[in-house]
Amino acid sequence: MEIIPCQASLYSPYALLSSSGNGKRRNDAMTTNVRGRFSPSRVQLPRRVFLEFIGYNSVLLHMNSVFAAPMPEVKDPEVIRTLKLASGVRIQEVIEGEGPEAHEGDLVEVNYVCRRSNGYFVHSTVDQFNGESAPVVLPLDENQIIKGLKEVLIGMKVGGKRRALIPPSVGYTSENLKPVPEEFGPRRSLLSHANEPLVFEVQLLKVL
Repeated sequence: MEIIPCQASLYSPYALLSSSGNGKRRNDAMTTNVRGRFSPSRVQLPRRVFLEFIGYNSVLLHMNSVFAAPMPEVKDPEVIRTLKLASGVRIQEVIEGEGPEAHEGDLVEVNYVCRRSNGYFVHSTVDQFNGESAPVVLPLDENQIIKGLKEVLIGMKVGGKRRALIPPSVGYTSENLKPVPEEFGPRRSLLSHANEPLVFEVQLLKVL
C-alpha cells in the first residue's frame, strides 16, 4: 500500500501568556521546552484513506452547490380580466375558451380545485399526485349547485378556465348543493368550511 506523507505540527498554548518582564522570559523558556519536546513530525497516511477523505469532501462540496442553487420561480398564469358580480363573487379569467358557451339550465362537465381563501387545499377532481382527473357533471341550476359557482360557469366557453372567490352567502348554504365529493372524509372537510369564503379554480370541459 502506498503511503503519502502529511505534515502535522503542534503549537504551544503558552503563546497566549503575557510577553512582559519575567513572564516573557518564562514564556520563552516554556515555549522552547515544549517545542523541543513536540517538534513537527511526519504522519504516514495510507493512500486509500487519503483519497477516500478527499473524495468524500468533494461529494459534500458538490451537494452543497446543488442545494445552494436558486429554485426556479413559479409564476401564476396571467389573468385576462377580473370581474366582480353583484352577489360578491370575484372572478379571474385565466384562459378564455374557444368552444361552445355555457348558459343557465345547461349540463356541463368540469374539473375543479377548491381551496380556502388562505390557500389551504379542500378538494379537487384532479389527483394531486398522479394528475388523473374525475370530472363532474353539474346542472347550471342554483337549486342544485351552489349559486356562486353557477354564476362563474355561465358565460364560460369550453376549454376556458376561471378562478373565483365565492362568499358563503352564495356558497354551500345547503348540504345538498353540488359539487360535493362522495367520499365521507373529503365531504366532511368541504362542508366544515361552508361558512367561509372558498376559492374555486374551474375548467369547463364540455357543454352537454
